[in-house]
Formats: sequence, structure tokens, C-alpha cells
Amino acid sequence: MSSATTHFSMRAQRGVALVIAMLVLMMLTSLGVAMFRSFGLQERIAGNTREKQHAFQAAESALQFGEWWLTQNNAVTGTSCSGNLAATTVCSNAQTLATFTGGPWVIGSTYTPINVNGSAPITISTSGGAGTYYASPRLYINYMGLDSTGQARVYQVTAIGNGGDANSTAVVQSTYSVSTGVKDLGGL
Repeated sequence: MSSATTHFSMRAQRGVALVIAMLVLMMLTSLGVAMFRSFGLQERIAGNTREKQHAFQAAESALQFGEWWLTQNNAVTGTSCSGNLAATTVCSNAQTLATFTGGPWVIGSTYTPINVNGSAPITISTSGGAGTYYASPRLYINYMGLDSTGQARVYQVTAIGNGGDANSTAVVQSTYSVSTGVKDLGGL
């Protein structure tokens, strides 16, 4: 074998190494770009999850307020409601979302949801921002009649809450009964 053949063989091998190195570099670059795109998507998912939880907490707070309100001697059979409800009311007819009452919450104020850890007040503001809610939680209480024993009034409490923007909304609903009078528990 001549020295020219050996020299050509070494140059060919160096060229192959350069091509392989370039291919590996391109693969690593495309992998890095894909990871950065994935991080952005994960951040949006985390933000959406946070807003969903805020909306749920606001709705749950309004629901708990409605249930508590019923226990404060407000458990009545209800009246026929129409238009915007100015205050928490028991209605005997179905209502639309637009007529839900805001309870004690007003825009620009702060309130403390019942189920928020640490009981930190939360600001209601349509301009958004950390720790703010887009709209006041709203609720509606519908009288459904007496239970099968005739001893308790049954209500359907529906509440809606928003997170930091108009697109994060949660609706929760419960069936709640308020007993009337004393019930004999069989000598217990």
C-alpha cells in the first residue's frame, strides 16, 4: 500500500466524522427546540389549571355562602323571581344566569372565600392580575319543595365563579335541605 492511498483513506475518514458530527449536532438542536416549545405549552397548561382552580374556589365560596344563608332563618318557600336579583333570594321558579345574585361581593372590593387556605382576601377586578377574580361569584337558590318525610325544605343552590379572566368559569350546584322543627330520633 502506498503512502498516497493511506493519506487518501485518512482524509475520507475525517470527512465522514465531520458529516456524522454535523448530523448529531442537528439532532441535538432540533431536540432542544422541541423541549423549549414543550416548556411553553406546559406553562400555559399550568396557568389554565391555576385559573380553573381560582374559578372553582370562587364558585364553591358562593355555594357555601348560599347554604349558610339558608340556615340563618332564610329557609322560606320562595317567591316568583324575575329580572336581576338585587339580593340573595329564594326563588320558586327557574332563573337564567343573568339573574344570579352577587351576594355580598362587589367589583373593586375584596372578600375572603370560605375555603381558601390562610383566608387571604381576594380582589375582584376585570383588569386581571395575580390574585384577582374577573367577576364577583354569583348564586341562585331555588326552592324545590318538602322532602319525602315532610320535615325538611329542599333547595337547589347553584353558584358560578370566575378566575382571573372571563374565559375561566366554574359552576357548582348542590341540593341542600333545611329541617323544620324537632325530630324524634327514637330515644337516642
